[in-house]
Amino acid sequence: MTMTNPSLIHIKTLRKRYHLNQKQLAEKAQVSQSLIAKIEAGKVDPSFTKAQQIFQALEELRQKEEIKAGQVMNTKMVFAKPTDSIKDLIKIIKMKGISQVPVRQQGKILGLVSESAILATIGEHPEKASSLKAVEVMEDAPPIVSTRTGLRTLVELLKNHPLILVAEKGEIKGVISKTDVLGRME
Repeated sequence: MTMTNPSLIHIKTLRKRYHLNQKQLAEKAQVSQSLIAKIEAGKVDPSFTKAQQIFQALEELRQKEEIKAGQVMNTKMVFAKPTDSIKDLIKIIKMKGISQVPVRQQGKILGLVSESAILATIGEHPEKASSLKAVEVMEDAPPIVSTRTGLRTLVELLKNHPLILVAEKGEIKGVISKTDVLGRME
């Protein structure tokens, strides 16, 4: 009997990635070591249930090893108040070398002021540029995740948001930008 399920050929690679021998994977998946050996040798197609058990054990290992938000986040945060002037925020953005600032009032995140939002608002209303406040320029609030959120989720969120806030027990603990995630890839 030969293997017909192409994903089964990845079991050996994944097992080795997580530094497991066949016996250890078999124990985690609650299957026999001989079944793992036969699958890896291409000598048997396991039942759907057995294959599912093996892949679930491998997925649990991936999640355990995955980098978490708490490891990636930057704890040096800058927040704006809704009443802060855009002129002051531009100075902060330039001085800190950042491109967006979350707007917070009484511990609650109201929105996000980004360079793009500032430029768009000034472009539409150049006469108001000197009097604009953060609340008039801010976009929707960024997503907030827990410190235990995995890297895959962070990457997906960053595809649609300029930054992510990280909270623990309702308190903002850090911020993650695309640069923070890319910095972990080095």
